[in-house]
Amino acid sequence: MEKHCNIEIAAQISRASSTQNSGDKDYFHIEGLMESPAVDDDGDCFSPLLLNATSINVEVYYNKAVNYTLMVTFVSFLQVLLLIRQMEHSNTQSGAAKVSIVMIGQQAIMDSYLCLLHLTAGILVESLFNAFATAAFFKFVVFSIFEMRYLLAIWKATRPSNSGEGWETMRRELSFLYSRFYGILLGGILIMYELHNYMRWILLVMYSFWIPQIVANVVRDSRKPLHPYYILGMTVTRLAIPLYVFGCPKNFMRVETSKAWCIGLCAFIGFQAAVLLLQHYFGSRCFVPRKMLPEKYNYYRRLDHDVNRSRDCVICMATIDLRRRTNDCMVTPCEHLFHSGCLQRWTDIKMECPTCRRTLPPA
Repeated sequence: MEKHCNIEIAAQISRASSTQNSGDKDYFHIEGLMESPAVDDDGDCFSPLLLNATSINVEVYYNKAVNYTLMVTFVSFLQVLLLIRQMEHSNTQSGAAKVSIVMIGQQAIMDSYLCLLHLTAGILVESLFNAFATAAFFKFVVFSIFEMRYLLAIWKATRPSNSGEGWETMRRELSFLYSRFYGILLGGILIMYELHNYMRWILLVMYSFWIPQIVANVVRDSRKPLHPYYILGMTVTRLAIPLYVFGCPKNFMRVETSKAWCIGLCAFIGFQAAVLLLQHYFGSRCFVPRKMLPEKYNYYRRLDHDVNRSRDCVICMATIDLRRRTNDCMVTPCEHLFHSGCLQRWTDIKMECPTCRRTLPPA
């Protein structure tokens, strides 16, 4: 049975008080009466109408989005400079081997997610495509050119023995490296899609990217693998986007902010950076009790030979006087002597004995 009802609405729109209005939103109050004429003799049907409405200032909204993309572009540019500085700091085989490949890979995955996120936002909002595409392009440059190149350099430094095994072996292991990276990338997207209600906890896990380097420093007893500027710069720039999204009350994404979560994130990643700086200046195992440390080779041990005899350091070609204090010379496990400064500078380049090419333990 078909029915046609006519509804008439008479209402008055009034703007809310100015204290409730923000830059990109206006709040309105609608109050009136809704009337439906009767189809029989029962009389007309009346109903009061009370609504609260919100209008969005599109121009202010777009300006906020553009300012956000400019911030992301500037942060990406700073990250490129920091990566270049770090790559120069560890441009030798020994220096690159000290850097955790998991740490760089985790940062590369984070940047690839941000690249996809900004590119998707630009496609969905056509009027902001240029702004979001620029931010996505800079993130693409960060992870695809610099971080992937650094990832490859670390991988090659940790496998020097495979350099002479032929191209087929190198290509097979390289394919395995890239397949693991993109597999983790795709798996992370699926996990975030299924657990999108727990996104803040997932972000905390993703922002634990300094922990693999801390663990690697303790296990390998690495000496100054990361530049302090890289540690501080990456810590600050990585915090820019999550603090804007979850800490700025007037962000254009209209995400519910949480001051406690932002403080927790800053404290969490700041603690990681502080531990790395302690390892840089006071030693990689400075906070580990001595009873828990494994036995370490002593380069300043005494020789069983005649101390009155002098030898030559093959690095600087100068004579080593064994009659002086023992801190002036270092002895390798293969019984070769060198000046302390000469061998320390050499191990920053290669962890091999300059005389017999035997692998050296951490100094």
